[in-house]
Amino acid sequence: MRPLLLVIACCWAFAAAAQQGKAVYDKSCALCHAAGVAGAPKFGNAADWSPRIARGAAALYTSALSGTPKGMPPRGGNAELKDADVKAAVDYMMAAASAPAKAAAAAPKPAAAAAAPAAAAAPASAPAAAAKPAAVAAANVNAFNRLLRPASRQNPPPAEDGIHDPKNDGTHVLQAPRSAFDALPRSNAGNRVNWVAALEEKRIAPRWDRADPKASGLVLDFNIVREVKGSMPDVVYPHKQHTEWLDCSNCHPAIFIPQKGANQISMAAILLGEKCGVCHGKVAFPVSECRLCHSKKKDTAAAAAAPAAGAAK
Repeated sequence: MRPLLLVIACCWAFAAAAQQGKAVYDKSCALCHAAGVAGAPKFGNAADWSPRIARGAAALYTSALSGTPKGMPPRGGNAELKDADVKAAVDYMMAAASAPAKAAAAAPKPAAAAAAPAAAAAPASAPAAAAKPAAVAAANVNAFNRLLRPASRQNPPPAEDGIHDPKNDGTHVLQAPRSAFDALPRSNAGNRVNWVAALEEKRIAPRWDRADPKASGLVLDFNIVREVKGSMPDVVYPHKQHTEWLDCSNCHPAIFIPQKGANQISMAAILLGEKCGVCHGKVAFPVSECRLCHSKKKDTAAAAAAPAAGAAK
């Protein structure tokens, strides 16, 4: 009977480890690995994982525990994870990649995949009424960013700001922005608060989980540069400033597909409340502040040399 008991004990231990790995994956790893964000190997994708598995489990454990220069944060961005938790998650992902057909059926979906329209993916800290249907935004495309005329009054009370529902009793209980923002760093754009500086100076501490004040999120520190035609500087999208405030699922994949070349972005679409316009002009600084996004100067020497080289052929 002893060999049988040993087999049962081993099977139980294996199942418990797999369950632990899945729990850690769902909480701390799926944000990037479910959709392959920033080049992360996708869950259950044998082509992504094979060269990594070939390096051995020890190398993968080291990468997961210490992070990588390509953007993988130590312990998946959750410093509270124990070594055993991280290794269990790695084992879970390696096992899924070793059986792609079985893993494809069981692969967890990203949290944002179930989101309805793109406008519904507005930040959790934003009022629910900020995510307006596309038809409403298209009916008055300049209303939300006030490009045609300046606001007659800065930071009006919630019941008068055009975002909150004035008929809701809870709206009138909210603190007025002028008093709420009084101690925060100033800005010349939007609601006149420099929110990035407020984060850096620890003036604010956005909560990652509404019910759990100790929950921690994933902060990615890398920029995406989108080259712009014409004389305008190129656009720099800083992940750090966004992910310090927002969970990745606010944007991916409902608003932006996390794949190079998969997103067609134009100022027309943004003004209609799409892409960057889902938040900017509503709950983030307005798109009239061009230089806050178009912040990377073009290499004028390289740009001038390109036409000359083409003419010489």
